[in-house]
Amino acid sequence: ACGTGWVCCCLWSLSSPRMLGLRVDFGLILEPLGFIKVLEWISSIFAFATCGGFRGETTLLVSCKGVVNKTVTAAFAYPFRLNTVVFSAPDPKRCGGTWTDFYLVGNFASSAQFFVTLAVLVFLYCTAALVIYIGYKHVYQCNSKFPLTVTFLWLVSTSAWAKALTDIKISTGASIILEAESCKAPGTTCLFVSVTSMGTLNVSVVFGLLNMVLWGGNVWFVYKDTNLHNQPNKTSQSSGIYPTPRGI
Repeated sequence: ACGTGWVCCCLWSLSSPRMLGLRVDFGLILEPLGFIKVLEWISSIFAFATCGGFRGETTLLVSCKGVVNKTVTAAFAYPFRLNTVVFSAPDPKRCGGTWTDFYLVGNFASSAQFFVTLAVLVFLYCTAALVIYIGYKHVYQCNSKFPLTVTFLWLVSTSAWAKALTDIKISTGASIILEAESCKAPGTTCLFVSVTSMGTLNVSVVFGLLNMVLWGGNVWFVYKDTNLHNQPNKTSQSSGIYPTPRGI
């Protein structure tokens, strides 16, 4: 038995002979359930694009033996395995032997990949759901538990990604100098110059929260648009329960 699961419901619908009766109605997009699916589709695109497409670098200004004010950069990007990003020596002589390459701190791949993967899967789901909703509204019965689960996943993934983003900002900021042993060598000075703006990553968190709100609203619209809210009435009628007539 498939129960109320979205996947089983849709597999059953796809195997149903009624799926042969394609009835395309783009006007359904203007209905609440159709319109919110479009918003979820668009929002999921922005969520994974703003996070997964990020590229940045952090820059130091180094002076050491034989080197004056040399710019040293370390480039980082999604999925933010910062512990693999290295600051190499500013000159071939490695500051007279006092420089040892050092790495940024932290591996935030799990949080970033969880967030982006969820956004991509939601995008694919919304694409399929819109096709079914617009073309096969007469067999649209998929319901409640799937949107509720996705709402929870957006909450978890966005929270984890927001925490990871805070740590990424710290790991790529001015605190680098305090962690770098090479910058503490005698005769060596390091100055923090800049780090790429992470405004797009901030936007990704906003879209994560927006997705959570949209899917929370989807739970209600699915409930109202399907026959779920009518089931108690149907049950009471089928059981023959009617108000007792009053005597005259």
